[in-house]
Amino acid sequence: MPSFPEFKLVGLEDRETVQHFIRRFPSAACEINFANIFIWRNFEHPKLTTINGNLCIQCEPPSEPAYFLQPLGDTDIRRTVETCLTFSPRLSRVPEDFVEQHCSEFRRELDANNFDYVYLTSDLISLKGKKYDGKRNRIRKFERNTRYRYLTLSPEHLEGCRRLFEQWVEAKAEHRQPVGEEQKTAILEAIAHFQELELVGGAIEVEGRVEAFSIGGRLNADTAVIHIEIANPDYDGLSQLINREFVRHEWAAFRFINREQDLGVAGLRRAKMSYHPHHLVKKYNVWNGSAQRQTSSSAG
Repeated sequence: MPSFPEFKLVGLEDRETVQHFIRRFPSAACEINFANIFIWRNFEHPKLTTINGNLCIQCEPPSEPAYFLQPLGDTDIRRTVETCLTFSPRLSRVPEDFVEQHCSEFRRELDANNFDYVYLTSDLISLKGKKYDGKRNRIRKFERNTRYRYLTLSPEHLEGCRRLFEQWVEAKAEHRQPVGEEQKTAILEAIAHFQELELVGGAIEVEGRVEAFSIGGRLNADTAVIHIEIANPDYDGLSQLINREFVRHEWAAFRFINREQDLGVAGLRRAKMSYHPHHLVKKYNVWNGSAQRQTSSSAG
């Protein structure tokens, strides 16, 4: 791993090194996950370096200013943050606990579009109570009308997932809801490197064909993260079913499920809120400059 100011583009060969830092310094933010960093690398262009022995990940997406994720380590973090901010204009996707502990002296702002939605695993499995009536009713309708089986994803199912995803993209385009190239690439990368990234997946098979699938992984000791969920829209209730069954079969041992952010998309926000999150992982942008000056400017 290079030392700052040298960087290395993220590759599969970095998985164990990055995971070593994440295991030692876990985060509640969905971005602090090697699979997530890797599958989005063609859009985010993540690069690795070490500063004061801490792992630092810089991203350079085409649609926004370059940024660092939170440094991973415990050696002189404040000075590490300062060094990051001399090279990039900001830290981004930084969870609130890190900001409170290490960034109180810096200018910062909430980034609501990147808040993560976190649910109790038991809620997603049981769907108990009046607030989940609609979810349960749609699942029951699907189960009455369709014979299916749940599959834990293994390599022989991945081609079926790829086929379904391509059909899903075509259906979105027909309804004038095109899927961005960066999202398409990230999902195909997750399918292509499913084993190397040690991802976990589940699928619903109808008449021998994969008609829904979901892919995720371990985020920290008590939380799993769901990266991808795709369901054939021709089956009413199928998206609710794969949501429940994937969690029930693969993640029942974890207390929480992180279903990532809504990116400011109103429809996605409504869908995520409809499952009644236990809490949100609040995230910040952190900029060079003092918090005192930020307060004074707001007052003025």
